[in-house]
Amino acid sequence: MDCKPSVLLLFLFSPVCQGHLTSHHSNEVNLLDSKASQGELGWISYPSHGWEEISGVDEHYTPIRTFQVCNVMEYSQNNWLRTNWIPRNSAQKIYVELKFTLRDCNSIPLVLGTCKETFNLYYMETEEDQGDQFWEHQFSKIDTIAADESFTQTDLGDRILKLNTEVREVGPVAQKGFYLAFQDVGACVALVTVRVYFKKCPFTVRNLATFPDTVPTDSQALVEVRGSCVNNSREAEPPRMYCSTEGEWLVPIGKCLCDVAHEPRGVTCQVCRPGFYKSSPGNLRCSKCPPHSHAHQEGSAHCSCEKNYFRSEADPSSMACTRPPSSPRNVISVINETSVILDWSWPADSGGRKDVTFNVVCKRCSAGQRKCEACRGAVRFLPRPAGLSNTTVTVADLLAHTNYTFEIEALNGVSALSSEPRQFATVTITTNQAAPSPVAVIRKDRTSRNSISLSWLEPERPNGIILDYEVKFYEKQEQETSYTILRAKGTNVTLNGLKPDTIYLLQIRARTAAGYGGSSRKFEFETSPDSFSISSENSQVVLVAISSAVAIILLSVVVYLLLGRFCGYSKSKHPDEKRLPFVRLPGIRTYVDPHTYEDPTQAIHEFARELDASCIAIDKVVGAGEFGEVCSGRLKQPSKKETCVAIKTLKSGYTETQRRDFLSEASIMGQFDHPNIIRLEGVVTRNKPVMIVTEYMENGSLDCFLRRHDAQFTVIQLVGMLRGIASGMKYLSDMGYVHRDLAARNILVNSNLVCKVSDFGLSRVLEDDPEAAYTTRGGKIPIRWTAPEAIAYRKFTSASDAWSYGIVVWEVMSYGERPYWEMSNQDVIKAVDEGYRLPPPMDCPAALYQLMLDCWQKDRNNRPKFDQIVSLLDKLIRNPSSLKIIANAPSSPENMLLDRTGADIATFCSMGDWLESMHTLSCKDIFNGASYSSCNTLAKTSTEDFKQVGVTILGPQKKIVSSITALETHAKNGPVPV
Repeated sequence: MDCKPSVLLLFLFSPVCQGHLTSHHSNEVNLLDSKASQGELGWISYPSHGWEEISGVDEHYTPIRTFQVCNVMEYSQNNWLRTNWIPRNSAQKIYVELKFTLRDCNSIPLVLGTCKETFNLYYMETEEDQGDQFWEHQFSKIDTIAADESFTQTDLGDRILKLNTEVREVGPVAQKGFYLAFQDVGACVALVTVRVYFKKCPFTVRNLATFPDTVPTDSQALVEVRGSCVNNSREAEPPRMYCSTEGEWLVPIGKCLCDVAHEPRGVTCQVCRPGFYKSSPGNLRCSKCPPHSHAHQEGSAHCSCEKNYFRSEADPSSMACTRPPSSPRNVISVINETSVILDWSWPADSGGRKDVTFNVVCKRCSAGQRKCEACRGAVRFLPRPAGLSNTTVTVADLLAHTNYTFEIEALNGVSALSSEPRQFATVTITTNQAAPSPVAVIRKDRTSRNSISLSWLEPERPNGIILDYEVKFYEKQEQETSYTILRAKGTNVTLNGLKPDTIYLLQIRARTAAGYGGSSRKFEFETSPDSFSISSENSQVVLVAISSAVAIILLSVVVYLLLGRFCGYSKSKHPDEKRLPFVRLPGIRTYVDPHTYEDPTQAIHEFARELDASCIAIDKVVGAGEFGEVCSGRLKQPSKKETCVAIKTLKSGYTETQRRDFLSEASIMGQFDHPNIIRLEGVVTRNKPVMIVTEYMENGSLDCFLRRHDAQFTVIQLVGMLRGIASGMKYLSDMGYVHRDLAARNILVNSNLVCKVSDFGLSRVLEDDPEAAYTTRGGKIPIRWTAPEAIAYRKFTSASDAWSYGIVVWEVMSYGERPYWEMSNQDVIKAVDEGYRLPPPMDCPAALYQLMLDCWQKDRNNRPKFDQIVSLLDKLIRNPSSLKIIANAPSSPENMLLDRTGADIATFCSMGDWLESMHTLSCKDIFNGASYSSCNTLAKTSTEDFKQVGVTILGPQKKIVSSITALETHAKNGPVPV
């Protein structure tokens, strides 16, 4: 029986075969695909009656050429089918895909021969096409191919045939081409399609780099391929990828960046469109030109400013173009004799910038002159004439009865770029008649038993014609209870009727039409003990003689005492008599108030070391205090290393009271010796300017230092700072000294983060803000840091300092936040009296917040002592795990912060208004863009939400999170009562 007609049915009904002729992947390159040939394939069949080429159609009814063999009725079958010569191109590993059908031998009746259900696959490499030649023995076997599914006679009737797909690897191949051969040994099989291909990593673009077609090696190693940046881009990091043996790209490394004025679009870098710019390489999109700038051409690296708008060299390209500010407004002058305080309002138009400063030019305008001349160098500006950030300046040392014109100019970062005429605000004043300055130098010309002749120099600033001088003198021992006044027309006087051998104190002041000037400092003179007089010519000889005589007498006394002491110890007449040696009993050093001294100068010399002014070099001015400028400089003393110091200077024209108050701080500071108390190096009182010299603290005040380094320290570092402050306060408390103004602004920090208590002046201005101190009878009080009893009754004790220390702890843990934020002083006083307390700062350990609450006990007897505070902080430092428990913000209004942001939150009409009140304008655009359009939506926001919308900086997060507590309480309970 011939089964070939049965096999032919396979091709006649091939469209209903199970399985599909699948398409190959993009990373496969065909070397042979029998399906693609429309005509005869021309493969060699041996013997000729074996494999037979026939035509058929695929599932899409497309004609295809196939081969079949089915000689199962004959014995010893050995039928070969060889393909044409196949060039291998660049392939090293070849893949052969066979799609075939095979009939089950059991379904063929009356088989006479040997029926098989497999066939063999062979290949042979050659350097060139061998034509029709065929050598069976030269082929190498690849594999025996068996069918997973075979069809039966029943399948032929139902027109359901099973299509098998097998893939085999061949390689590595090294010659230029190869043949495939198929051996049939007695099967009924039909080759539907034969596809020969190899794999490659196809051309691709990744991270703006192109990678070419790459054929993998036959080994298991990955092939590293270097990419090339697309046009208009450059390498940021060399782009590389790896090609796997399966033709897949793996592990992209590196990238390319679009050039300036180009942006990524798809897999290319395209120029920026008109109206957009890009100033640096990168893969960000081109940005729209900022306000008041334009880019008319495509491919702009930056946008040009509109007319009369500018951008400084320091301004980034993303910043809007700005213009110079308008002139200051509403200039007010307050004249005080020969000084004037100028105050003005901010310009109506700041030009769109925040770096506005002010320059003040002084011009002297004499009567009848059309043109004014610049003021001379004697005129002083406090703090300075140029680069002012505040809208006020004091001009001192002007001439009396003189006309002056002051020009006030507002400048910003682009003022120098504008060619437009500058705008000034001007004010013209006339100074008043001023009293003369104090007499500085008084000389003793002649002394006698009953008289003293004196002369002096005219005051440095007479401020008019001096009418006469008032000379006031009295005996030193009477301490000004009984004094005598003389009038002198000139600069000399003789005091008669004095007691012999008596010390007198003397002061002189000058008088003009404006009245008396300030008194000179007290000069001390002594009358002679006998009738002879000492003139200025022979005074030196007499003083030498007296000094020699005194020295001889003192030497004799010392020798006598030493001999007597030696004899007393060695030759005692009473053996049982004992001499008790001098023993210094231990005790606590006690603070001495310098104001209790009858002569404050004595306190200065007792507690402060006098420095030679030549040893001090002033480098620069770093600030201004109540009494004068604060400078940094260097102190070089003989046989000592040069050290950096801070120098407080007393401004010229001071009164004796101002000098005493200025030096009183040195008298206080000089009594302290502790590593957490600012160290006094010494004072300069014998030269001008008068100076207080202290150690230099590189990081300045603690509050500013913390604000500059927001959220940059660990909790242990912060506790270490607090421990240092507490240790210094314990030392002061033990000495009996009450600070009265303990605050972070009065703590100085050195380069090693050591905190030291400073600012011991008792009659100082506590803050620049006039609203920051609550004035009562007896002085000013820093309300936000002061205990209730000190505000109400002026009861300052170490317990009130402990209250202030609690506020300092809050300042440190909040990184320099202002206590009670924007509440008024009256509201703070009322709120604290009603029991309100500051809430814990963000991420504040519960142990530290409990310390704050203990310091804020209303009953001062219940507040911790500073030695207890130091002990507690030591325990926390030794046990850091105790600081991991975070204090929760109070949920009830009775215990929460009187934050006016929470109290007045209902008054804000929009999210922008509220963010502006919180001083977080930089977040305004972020929140508006994230659909946080109202305060009700913000109340549901978490810290993670802030990070998602772009608020990643801890400072703004802390401000916003702390106010959300008040916001939630407002939503539940209404406004916080104040």
